[in-house]
This record gives sequence, C-alpha cells and structure tokens, in this order.
Amino acid sequence: MLFLLFLISWFSATISGIAGFGGALILLPIITNTYGVKVAVPILTIAQLSGNFSRFWFSRKEVKWNPIIYFSTSSIPFAILGSYLFVYIPNHFLFKIIGIFLISIVIFRQFKTKNKKSHEKGLILGGSITGFLSGLVGSAGPLGAAFFLNLNLSAGAYISSEAVSALTMHIIKIVIYQKYSLINLSVLLNGLFLSIGIVLGSWTGKKIIQKMPKQLFIRFVEILLILSALHLILFK
Repeated sequence: MLFLLFLISWFSATISGIAGFGGALILLPIITNTYGVKVAVPILTIAQLSGNFSRFWFSRKEVKWNPIIYFSTSSIPFAILGSYLFVYIPNHFLFKIIGIFLISIVIFRQFKTKNKKSHEKGLILGGSITGFLSGLVGSAGPLGAAFFLNLNLSAGAYISSEAVSALTMHIIKIVIYQKYSLINLSVLLNGLFLSIGIVLGSWTGKKIIQKMPKQLFIRFVEILLILSALHLILFK
C-alpha cells in the first residue's frame, strides 16, 4: 500500500507540476479511503507543503511577488478560520460548491478583460475564498489556480507564484492541526514519505512544461479545471 501511495503521489505531483494543481484531488480520496478524513487531511497538508515548496524552488527565478502579496493578504486569515472549523464541522456539500464555482471561472475566462490590475485585485477575493475552503476541506488548489491563471503569466511564473501562495496556507493549517493534536508521529511520517514522491513529481512536471507551448499549457489547465469541477460535483 505504501509503495502504491508513493507511485500515486509521484503521478499526482507531476500533474500539479504541469498545471499548478490537481495532485490533491487525486491523492485525497485515496488517502481518505486508507486512513479516514480526519487523518487524511493533515497527511495531505504535510505532503502538499513539500510539493508546493519544490514547485516554487524549481521555478524560483520566475516568481511574481505582487500577485502573491494580494492573494496571501486574504488567504492566510481565512485559512486560519477554515482550519479551526475543520476540527468541528462536516464538509460534504462544500466540494460541490467549489466545483460549480470552478466551472463558472472557466466560462468567465472566455469573456475576460485584459485589465491586469483588475485581475490582481481580484486575487484578494480569490485568496479569501481559497484560504477558507483549503482550511475547511483540505485542498482548494484548483480554485486558487483559476485566479492566478487569469493573470496571463508564463507557465513557470504561474506555477511558482501559485505554489508560494499555497505554501503559506499549508504552513498555517499545519500549525492549527498540530494545536488540536491532529498531527502525531504516524501522520508526520506518512506525510513525509509521500513528500518524496511529490518532490520527484514536481521535478518531472517542471521538465514537461519547459517544452509545452503557452496556449497548449493554458488549454491543459482549463480542461483540468473542468474535470476537477465535475469530479467534485459528481463524486464528492
């Protein structure tokens, strides 16, 4: 089972390394079926910490800090709120809300404006929604990625900048999960084990996007957003 989880973590991180998200949607159901949701979410958070840092590191020269500041200003406090609520309440229907919202964003992108400043300020709203849902349901990567995709960044800048914004949320979540004793030695070791496969997958994804044309990259991310949304609506 551990070897299978390692291979899946590698594959899922390769997808995340290409699209900036998607790995958690693959890993979370499998880890949940293995350990249960209250254990799976902290394990996944630890693993995602490594994944986001590695994606940032492999494209660190392309990071755009202004969007990260806009996004993190609201995502951090709302991630704190969502993480506290995760300890106490169920979250069955939130996945469907995320899915509907994702489809709406992809449709909106087809009619988007060219105002980059407007898109950056929209990251404040995006950060609050993404941070809250990330803390509450374990991951809202496609949601955050959708907001960053609107900035029309290069593939490397998009991947690395979105990764840094997610990194801050995962650190906050780990601190709060630890406060409520949701992270023990077993959870930590399982998270670190999956991290090995995730770092390797991030490196694989980086190599792929270096050879991918920009328009093909954008279409790939939009298609994956739609598939992620349908998965959340139909199977969660």
